[in-house]
Amino acid sequence: MRDLDGAGLGDRVRLPMQFDAARLAQDVARLEHGGWIPHFVAQNYAGDWSVIPLRGPAGATHPVMMIHPHPAERHFEDAPALAETSYARQVLATFACPLQCVRLMRLGPGSSIKPHRDHDLDFQHVPISTNPEVEFRLNGRPVAMAPGEAWCLRVSDVHSVDNRGATARVHLVIDAEVNDWLAALMEAA
Repeated sequence: MRDLDGAGLGDRVRLPMQFDAARLAQDVARLEHGGWIPHFVAQNYAGDWSVIPLRGPAGATHPVMMIHPHPAERHFEDAPALAETSYARQVLATFACPLQCVRLMRLGPGSSIKPHRDHDLDFQHVPISTNPEVEFRLNGRPVAMAPGEAWCLRVSDVHSVDNRGATARVHLVIDAEVNDWLAALMEAA
């Protein structure tokens, strides 16, 4: 898989895409009834870090397998929660590249994600809700992401997040194969 380094782009790129964060927040509200699943790597965070899987490995039913598949996995499908969204499906359809895992990730107020690496991954992040007291750091430098923006982040590097605010920070996180379309989009950014 080509990555940000392979394209010579460093560890972060704001993609030339903009989405309606309010419409994404409506989708999040529709899914709240199903509940957020606590992130399974408890040693990587303090407080409330949770997830709702929207797309994962074909046939996976366990939430852990839906959000973090085996590295050799090649077949992915939409999770049931994605069918309950309207705008999130439209957002995902704009990505003209193979989508692997897709999830909503929520970091509650007063919570933090400790410095860690997600090996061999680059994620596209679309912030849905945040607050001025959220600090996302990648390689020790802040990444200020506003709701509705789209970012490609090399999370195989050390990153962390602190939410010192009074509201949750929610992102749509997309693990996609970097094909020619996505590589060209990153290079155009």
